Amino acid sequence: MRFPPSFIDEIKNRLPVSEVVRRRVQLKKAGREWKGLSPFNPEKTPSFFVNDQKQAWFDFSSGKNGSIFDFVMLTEGVSFPEAVERLAQMAGLPLPKVSAEDERREARRKTLYEVMELAAKFYEENLQARTGAKARGYLADRGLALATIARFRLGYAPAERFALKEYLGAQKIPVEDMIESGMLIAGDDIPVPYDRFRDRVMFPIHDFKGRIVGFGGRALGDVEPKYLNSPETPLFHKGWLLYNGQNARAATQKGAQLVVVEGYMDAIAMAAAGFEATVAPLGTALTEDQLNLIWRMNDEPVLCFDGDKAGQRAANRALDLAMPLLAPGKSLRFAILPEGQDPDDLIRSSGAAAIKEVLDGVRPLAEMLWLRETADARLDTPERRAALEARIGEILRVIQDETVRRHYRDDLRERLSRLFAPSMPASVRSFENRGRGGGRPFPAPRENLATRSSGLASSPLVRGNLSAIPTREALILLAVCNHPWLLKDYAEELADLEFAHRDADSLRRAILDAVSDEAADDRETLAERLSAAGTEELKTRMDRAISHKGDWAVRPEAAREDVIAWWHQIVSLHRRKRTLSRELKEAERALGAEPTEANFAKLKDVQERLAVLDGTEALIDGFGALSGRPVRTM
Repeated sequence: MRFPPSFIDEIKNRLPVSEVVRRRVQLKKAGREWKGLSPFNPEKTPSFFVNDQKQAWFDFSSGKNGSIFDFVMLTEGVSFPEAVERLAQMAGLPLPKVSAEDERREARRKTLYEVMELAAKFYEENLQARTGAKARGYLADRGLALATIARFRLGYAPAERFALKEYLGAQKIPVEDMIESGMLIAGDDIPVPYDRFRDRVMFPIHDFKGRIVGFGGRALGDVEPKYLNSPETPLFHKGWLLYNGQNARAATQKGAQLVVVEGYMDAIAMAAAGFEATVAPLGTALTEDQLNLIWRMNDEPVLCFDGDKAGQRAANRALDLAMPLLAPGKSLRFAILPEGQDPDDLIRSSGAAAIKEVLDGVRPLAEMLWLRETADARLDTPERRAALEARIGEILRVIQDETVRRHYRDDLRERLSRLFAPSMPASVRSFENRGRGGGRPFPAPRENLATRSSGLASSPLVRGNLSAIPTREALILLAVCNHPWLLKDYAEELADLEFAHRDADSLRRAILDAVSDEAADDRETLAERLSAAGTEELKTRMDRAISHKGDWAVRPEAAREDVIAWWHQIVSLHRRKRTLSRELKEAERALGAEPTEANFAKLKDVQERLAVLDGTEALIDGFGALSGRPVRTM
């Protein structure tokens, strides 16, 4: 809605800034101004100032400032029209009269809101009726409590073609209203309009005022699409809405971290687990309008997408969408889920603590961008390194804000410099130092503990460390030996894994060589082939490398579905651990080359993320106990 400038000015004239602000901030007089503690950042010394003469406020702790409208939008998470409406009411001003056409349109919208509310009640009643037994079973299997189902007003659309139509007709709703609200399918080639949603679990979609404006329906039968949304209507504009947006906005105003997930069930599971400020786009990729809605609620929301290739693609699309829109203080952070897991899966299998662990390990947008561009990059020639640099230059050019673009340029140049920095031998370093004419010398290369003396290098202490097989690598290999059927779907995944220990890598290669035909599904046959290949001693060493007995998934009797869930988690963990180990070495090299506070902070950050990952590893080791069920057998 557009407001005349004179109306905006009248609100400003009637409402001193201090009167609006003191509803949320305790103010004290300070000369011609007022001062108080920032509503945006925790602080002990006031840095928030209000100047009624200038009709403005300033928050030096966050850099934010603006008018009374900006203050209401930022602190209450509302749009500009909503802020105007609230302040006009506070000022005792009626909203400007609209045209007769606008009034007719608004009256029409109110009628359609009533249609949506009646439809929601119909679906809720059917979920609890005998016809909703299958839908109730589906929701129970997804672990939803009755209180959660009621809170989100979930329902069931019967399979009949005219069930909702007849119900609304009995409530004196015209067919034209049913069609305009999107609840019926109609057309020139359809003689009798019929229900859009049939045999589906129904998810009401609310706007930011809490009104139902549309529905999402999850099919219970084998039909496509699995998820179906309301069409575009006078009420429902998919790209301008967020599932659970109203509840999440209220939670962020209380200080909760905003989290963006992919689907309705993920958002519901997160909210039920205590992460109230969780939203989801409506069945499509995040749009620019949705991203701006999210940024109104939180400056740095966390995107938590599924741990599979589709989730990775969604994260990359969001990254590309955000780059041109970045502004000072406005960015994204990314939480990486275990591969093959979505938030709903992870909460049901491992509880809210597992999600918290994922959210505690968030990565900033700049790091995600860097990892994406360098993950599979081959940089062994000058031309390939130049191609990477050119590609990053193209990405930088899309950032519209000059200040943000400059800082990204500095950050990425530093990363490129470290990536391309040659590893120079000591003799070259010495020559370079002499050539600098007394300037700051290169730091001396760190001495390797194992090469200080031949005696130490051959001592049992060092030999013991060098011969130790990482437990995780041993677990992966023993799981495959005891469940060779895994290789029908995951042989390529096993082949792509990086193993740090030479013997573990040798056994991995032997397993892949031994399962070249259908006999791979038989454990005894695989054992015989590995024995014939002379790998018995290697397999024995793998057994000895497992120092604890809680790794039930490697046992032959473990149930197939449990083994698959465990496999996805441990493989994802292994890859993340290898990536972080490389980052740790890079951070150590950077600190050794230039012992600055920034390099020390980066090293400490990697060490902390490794510590979090070690905690996740312990969680997976005890997966059977955490799942709350006994170990099942085949």
